[in-house]
Amino acid sequence: MSRAFVKEDIDIPERITRRRSVSGLPPGALNLITARGAKQLKARFAALSKADQDPEAHAHLRETLESMTVVEPQVSSGAIVFGSRVTLRNAAGQVVQYRIAGVDEVDLEPENVSWVSPLGKTLLAANVGQGLRLTKDDKTLWTVVQAD
Repeated sequence: MSRAFVKEDIDIPERITRRRSVSGLPPGALNLITARGAKQLKARFAALSKADQDPEAHAHLRETLESMTVVEPQVSSGAIVFGSRVTLRNAAGQVVQYRIAGVDEVDLEPENVSWVSPLGKTLLAANVGQGLRLTKDDKTLWTVVQAD
């Protein structure tokens, strides 16, 4: 019998004890946010500070603001980058728009999609004119019409 398939008594290394960021990103990951999203979160923080009603939400938002890395808008000639608004169209003429945003600004606007989500990663890997299927089971082919 081969020794390759015999369980040996070895110590399993402990998990790393660094905790996830307040945004849910793994330890060491940058918490990217667009300048627009940062402005909105700072306004929300100021309102919470003034109201002085929800100390837990205030502390959570303060931690989020401290962990953010603001990414300025990049001039892109049709390239899809962090912060881009991406317009897609299908064969039936239906149009959808997404804006690639940080994890903490996804809920700020209905078209925002996180850059680390499967959809966000799909959009970041695409080019204008390329056909995409937005989900694994999607039967609709969407074409990237515009990215700005």
